[in-house]
Amino acid sequence: MTDAVLVRLEALNLKLPAAPAPVANYVPYLMSGDLLFVSGQVSKAADGSIVAGKLGADLTVEQGQEAARHCALNILAQAHAALGRLDRVAKVVKLNGFVNATGDFADHPLVINGASDLMVEVLGDAGRHTRAAVGVSSLPANCAVEIDAILQFRT
Repeated sequence: MTDAVLVRLEALNLKLPAAPAPVANYVPYLMSGDLLFVSGQVSKAADGSIVAGKLGADLTVEQGQEAARHCALNILAQAHAALGRLDRVAKVVKLNGFVNATGDFADHPLVINGASDLMVEVLGDAGRHTRAAVGVSSLPANCAVEIDAILQFRT
């Protein structure tokens, strides 16, 4: 059986990366009931490069949006690893987005739109979600964005 979400990713010219391994003492995802909790995914591209730097100093909003898209693809990669099939995702419940930014940067929501837009592009209405978009003074490996997620899945 074909995974409709993987087909949609291919149609959008997007490649699902391998699910990133944890870099510390935590698990990449945890299931509870019909919810999948995905640990924070950083702005790491499929080739292993990291979109790094601060919004408001080193990076433009557009570069931040691209970083957030990498985070969203990594979230989907973790969901695929956990569920075996992305078409088991029933709903993206919530995204929490953290933007590595200068103190005067105020466009955090625009940056996290990169992830939000990707979720809707890939999952349709199931990708619509609640979210937070906050600025922080630093992130691991100086990455530009980190996002965690709560997904509801079909059992």
